[in-house]
Amino acid sequence: MTYLFNDPADFATDAVAGLAAAHPDHVAVVHGGVVRATETPAGQPALVIGGGSGHYPAFAGWVGPGMGHGAPCGNIFSSPSASQVYSVARNAENGGGVVLGFGNYAGDVLHFGAAAEKLRAEGIDVRIVKVSDDIVSNTPENHRDRRGIAGDLPVFKIAGAAIEAGADLDTAERIAWKANDSTRSFGVAFDGPTLPGAPETLFHVEDGQMGVGLGIHGEPGVRDEPLGTADEIATILVEGVLAEQPERTEGGYRGRAAVLVNGLGTVKYEELFIVYAKVAALLAEAGITPVRPEVGELVTSLDMAGLSLTLVFLDEELEQHWLAPVDTPAFHRGAMAQVERHRRTSFWEAGADETPASSEQSRAAAGKIVGVLELFEAVCAREEAELGRIDAIAGDGDHGQGMAYGTKGAAAAAQEALEAGAGARTLLVRAGEAWSESAGGTSGALWGAALIAAGSVFDDQAGAAPRTIVDAVEAGIDAVQRLGGATVGDKTMVDAAAPFRETLESTFTGDNAAEAILEAAAVARDAADATADITASLGRSRVLGEKSIGTPDPGAISFSILMKELGQHLS
Repeated sequence: MTYLFNDPADFATDAVAGLAAAHPDHVAVVHGGVVRATETPAGQPALVIGGGSGHYPAFAGWVGPGMGHGAPCGNIFSSPSASQVYSVARNAENGGGVVLGFGNYAGDVLHFGAAAEKLRAEGIDVRIVKVSDDIVSNTPENHRDRRGIAGDLPVFKIAGAAIEAGADLDTAERIAWKANDSTRSFGVAFDGPTLPGAPETLFHVEDGQMGVGLGIHGEPGVRDEPLGTADEIATILVEGVLAEQPERTEGGYRGRAAVLVNGLGTVKYEELFIVYAKVAALLAEAGITPVRPEVGELVTSLDMAGLSLTLVFLDEELEQHWLAPVDTPAFHRGAMAQVERHRRTSFWEAGADETPASSEQSRAAAGKIVGVLELFEAVCAREEAELGRIDAIAGDGDHGQGMAYGTKGAAAAAQEALEAGAGARTLLVRAGEAWSESAGGTSGALWGAALIAAGSVFDDQAGAAPRTIVDAVEAGIDAVQRLGGATVGDKTMVDAAAPFRETLESTFTGDNAAEAILEAAAVARDAADATADITASLGRSRVLGEKSIGTPDPGAISFSILMKELGQHLS
């Protein structure tokens, strides 16, 4: 379990503050995460790497010369919000553009992508590199569509070293993708992690078994097998990774590989060394020379019991950057070149947005919207445990927590906007931004986008008719489908939202918004329950395959619950 915390909701923020206090010469806290304590040299590309908290030393522990320039830090196992990524990138960038690096997870893709669009709109050149090293999460020919696990470390280390050596943005992006395409990882789990304040782990592995093909967000393995000895597990991991060893060529891969044996949090160093002894022997038999191997806790998952093996099949260019010096709070190697590094004296901060003028009618509508969001907050607090339980089976276990955090943040932001005199449109936009930032993850991004899209239907100078309410709900659903890319049958929120929208449109007559929403919510709940029979084909639960059969999609369930509550509230 996680023993040391104050308010579980503040765990990530408190940890980042403590990291910066312990390493003031390396990192400084900004909104959303950390940046180097020294300025990015003018014209140097900024490598901004990030993801959810709970993975230390990833990602904030890798900020420093030779590696990252900044790290946005989301909630536990949840993507940082777009505003967090944007803030960190603005503080890290200094005229050379930005490389955004993160593990290939749906929430990260959404939030980092949204931040990239905002940065580009301001004239900043942004490149995106999604780490995708986990061999069990897709087929070899779809390597870039896999999820990222411990391969984050060597990909970001190599990219950061290239930048330190003088690479421009084009070169840094090329080398980062080259490192990713040369990296393969495979892991096993013995038991799941425990979120701070949670009474039990996100998943359990039966005694005498191990989950093969773990994720780092509390996902169980894709299949269970009998627990082997250290040597037997090492053999499974090596054989799995070497199945994708590239051909050896003159001037390319030469049988040399960076090797990482990574503990997820509970498996400790002596155990990892026993595994590495066998890994080294098996690699020698295969004619592979380990290059500066790393054994330890490199990318963790709170207290998860498990380990993974990562190989980077090196050519001369990748090896040069893998061996280069680096100096971060958690990763040190060699001596950095003695160059002048100026300590930061100022930071970029978002200015306070002025509240646009609004009419009395719109402020009245805004007050009613606050009531809906406060209802959503109460409902998600009530349902948090159950949503987390089913998500631990059909996903990664954080959906209940994310919905609770998101609705709490949205309700607070809406109340603050109302007190500032905001109309309905402005209030919904600020609530959506707060939901996204407070929740992180895929659901945070999608619900945040839904509220912002709903806000576009309202007007700060007009009230709200029943048609306005229905149009706003439909606009929110459209945004979810557009940004998430899911369709009916993928086992996502859309499986409930799409039939809800169809039913709402067909039953709304112009003045029966509450009744139409309630009828559509009943259809949505039936559709959500029916997702138990679907094998997931999108999102994190996709890699679990048939293990998700029998459990409904938590996003579809939470959507149907909130729409029912909305209809009852409007009645």
